[in-house]
Amino acid sequence: MTALDVDSVQAFVAIADNKSFTRAANELDTTQGAISVKLKRLEERLGQRLIERTPRLVRLSAQGAVFLEAAREFLAAHERAITALSSSRRHFTLGIAAHVAGPEVPTLLARLNAHDPGLTIEVRIDNSCALLDAFDRGELDAAIIRRDEDRRDGETLGPEHFGWFATPQFEYRRGEPLRLAALSPTCKVRDVCTRALDAAGIPWTEVFLGGGSSAVTAAVSAGLAVSSFSYRLAPVGTVEVSERFGLPSLPSSEIILHSTLTDAKSRAALRTLAAAFREHRSSN
Repeated sequence: MTALDVDSVQAFVAIADNKSFTRAANELDTTQGAISVKLKRLEERLGQRLIERTPRLVRLSAQGAVFLEAAREFLAAHERAITALSSSRRHFTLGIAAHVAGPEVPTLLARLNAHDPGLTIEVRIDNSCALLDAFDRGELDAAIIRRDEDRRDGETLGPEHFGWFATPQFEYRRGEPLRLAALSPTCKVRDVCTRALDAAGIPWTEVFLGGGSSAVTAAVSAGLAVSSFSYRLAPVGTVEVSERFGLPSLPSSEIILHSTLTDAKSRAALRTLAAAFREHRSSN
């Protein structure tokens, strides 16, 4: 029977998640050479090539794609075995900005739980300002927000692209004020959108302001107004109407993960969180 080495399997999963030997080495706090040695050792034990590597591309082989989920289960089982030796449960408090939280949240939480069953996960969804204040007070272990809400350095989880969305039946006549729904007067995305409309010489009026993201979604879905959404979070049944109505393009942003955690178990949880977020986005 082939015996698998935990470090080698961990190196393989890190390469698969990051699509880079360099980033995988950074994630595991080791060198690129060490990562390569561990992958080679695993491939020799399995008798299969798991990663295809060229000067410009790192990707899973067909055998690697088949092995990836089993590798994750292997590492999760190893972590459960280690955790079983400890009677104390640990807490991980995660803040997610309301305008960032999307369909990937259940995936993130499920992956965290599978990675470390001894971890009690608490999630707080709020506006970015409140989350950043709580993060600064030490009330959150990690926070996921958009970069435009805060200029501090953090780990980039992926880009966030925006567009103008409305129902297919929404009517807008050029020259008339565009009926606009927005989250609140302090929303950074609202400021970007209204400045873009002003620069394009497009008159606008807010017919719906505030009430949270669910209320804005309801207003747009009902055909009462147009609003800006990230493509990832656009309401079901709406369409992007920039070209149709001659609306200005909107700048992209980034999703950022903030954390000051340094212990090994917490860093592993953060790596799992980031990998799950990126994996979910790439599959949609």
